[in-house]
Amino acid sequence: MPRQLFVTTALPYANAPFHVGHMMEYIQADIWVRFQRMQGHEVHFVCADDAHGAPIMIAAEKAGKTPQQFVADIAAGRKAYLDGFHIGFDNWHSTDGPENHQLAQDTYRALRKTGLIFTRPVEQFFDPVKQMFLPDRYVKGECPKCGAKDQYGDNCEVCGAVYAPTELKNPYSTLTGATPVMKTSEHHFFQLSSQRCIDFLQEWTQTPGRLQPEVLNKIKEWFVTDEQGHGGLADWDISRDAPYFGIEIPDAPGKYFYVWLDAPIGYLASLKNYFGKIGKDFDAFMADPKTEQAHFIGKDIVYFHTLFWPAMLHFSGRKVPDHVFVHGFITVSGEKMSKSRGTGISPLKYLELGMNAEWLRYYIAAKLNGKVEDVDFNPDDFVARVNSDLVGKYVNIASRAAGFIAKRFGGRLATSRSAEAASLLQALQAARDGIAQLYDDREYGKALREIMALADRVNGYVDTHKPWDLAKQAGQDTPLQEVCSTCIEAFRLLTIYLKPVLPALAAQVEGFLRIEPLRFADADRLLGAHDIGSYQHLMQRVDPKQLDALFEPPAVETPKPGGEDLAPTITIDDFAKVDLRLARIVDAKRVEGSTKLLQLTLDVGEGRTRNVFSGIQSAFAPEDLVGKFTVMVANLAPRKMKFGLSEGMVLAASHADEKSQPGLYLLEPTPGAVPGLRVR
Repeated sequence: MPRQLFVTTALPYANAPFHVGHMMEYIQADIWVRFQRMQGHEVHFVCADDAHGAPIMIAAEKAGKTPQQFVADIAAGRKAYLDGFHIGFDNWHSTDGPENHQLAQDTYRALRKTGLIFTRPVEQFFDPVKQMFLPDRYVKGECPKCGAKDQYGDNCEVCGAVYAPTELKNPYSTLTGATPVMKTSEHHFFQLSSQRCIDFLQEWTQTPGRLQPEVLNKIKEWFVTDEQGHGGLADWDISRDAPYFGIEIPDAPGKYFYVWLDAPIGYLASLKNYFGKIGKDFDAFMADPKTEQAHFIGKDIVYFHTLFWPAMLHFSGRKVPDHVFVHGFITVSGEKMSKSRGTGISPLKYLELGMNAEWLRYYIAAKLNGKVEDVDFNPDDFVARVNSDLVGKYVNIASRAAGFIAKRFGGRLATSRSAEAASLLQALQAARDGIAQLYDDREYGKALREIMALADRVNGYVDTHKPWDLAKQAGQDTPLQEVCSTCIEAFRLLTIYLKPVLPALAAQVEGFLRIEPLRFADADRLLGAHDIGSYQHLMQRVDPKQLDALFEPPAVETPKPGGEDLAPTITIDDFAKVDLRLARIVDAKRVEGSTKLLQLTLDVGEGRTRNVFSGIQSAFAPEDLVGKFTVMVANLAPRKMKFGLSEGMVLAASHADEKSQPGLYLLEPTPGAVPGLRVR
């Protein structure tokens, strides 16, 4: 029976371009989707940008953009990657789309009706300058265990200790440098610890086919509670306070959904958006018992996708996932990827170097299986495997036979074949169901090994009958046509099996053979008396020099500082004449009648404040400067301006060519500084 599938990959966070880890996941899912379609199944394959959260809000602010524009700019760069590697999503959406706002709020309302939503006060660090609660990543301080400085608010990178941000010694906000204060806020929670959720999740996770065995074993650990009552499923904080870029919680002014609540709902929102474009009923499709929902994700987000996500769906009255397919990470020669060490793979650089996208698709597929295992990219192995398998074994079959068919037989394939040839082709046809099952089980590596073993058999047949020798002998046209036709028939069968991995090459083969798009069912028959087109070379070998260029560390440019020459040399006595002091910005406001100036009130540790006019209005909002430290020239002679008296100069850095490289940067000290300290 035809299957009805809804397939997604994890939503990428919209703060950076894709890396090769994204491409590995998309390639894995894309192969599975293409295979299912070749089986005649209905598949809807969608994804979206994960657009919400404090990191995007803050990054957008630093870039001088609205969060919406910041996300749109990132999204605009996605197409080059997806098209370049033949990733065939039906729809790419954003979690900030109207469908996600509606679905997230509807889901919350449904959960609230079930009694699984509750509120309680939460004490959290608050930045008094930025006027916002601080996520863990924006708090730093000294590790409470080893005393290491500048450690993040959740774990120490020196000793590995894990702790709460409130345990840090001498904490400070990484956004403003201010010392955070404890502040209480009412938060909304999803009661994952309820017995209803536990009972449902234990049943759901253990349903055969839902999860891989190693994933299920890990999940079982999360249900366990020790004798002291520690462990087990914990209630989930699903709210964040303004300012926050996200979806507002109904009936809770100033409260927003935590990004991890609305992000997975983005799967449904993207599908709904797509169905709106093609005129398909979203609600009817999701309510249909035949619909299967499958998610491809990395092993680092299993907790969210196997506990929160299905529980949210179930208790809000929605369909739960049928399959969560988890994969490992990608490494390079056994190491984590690092651009600086030349062990990172830039997908765009790969394409810009003229490297064939299907080399990477094939290599990754050859390493993937249905388990949660890391995939290692080894440059030498990459060259050997692609050149040997794809060019030396597979493409070589067509290149050795097609020319003879075109030149000697007008492109016409023979219908007669020897018992040996018939046996060879029957063996290739008989392998179809086994290869199909391997694809369905995501055992791509095993499938490709099986296909290449078949290619070896075909090449053995070619080596035995040597068409190049037959072509030189008089009266051997019939066996020559038969041998070469057998090769083309075999090449077509191998192309069927490789098409999910090599869609672009398969399309070239379909054009060359003058056939309709290949499906797995087409392996049941042979071409017989059929006219093929002229053969064009299908794939080049990998040049090892391309790999050298791919892994070449980025060049370290040494431009002129800030784009301009250094000033003439001065003596230490010259420098000592300038009195540079740390100043706290007590107040800041725009200057009426000026588009460039801000009026700053500065505390320089003198027991009074100073008034300074500074031409930084284009780069800073006044309210964002209050409470910040900066550096000022304290002994500059006061200057009378039409707006008032300016008693110093605030220092800021900029590029020499401010038109092509705009931006002003205040000089700020590290935490612990006080007004009036002299810069020496």
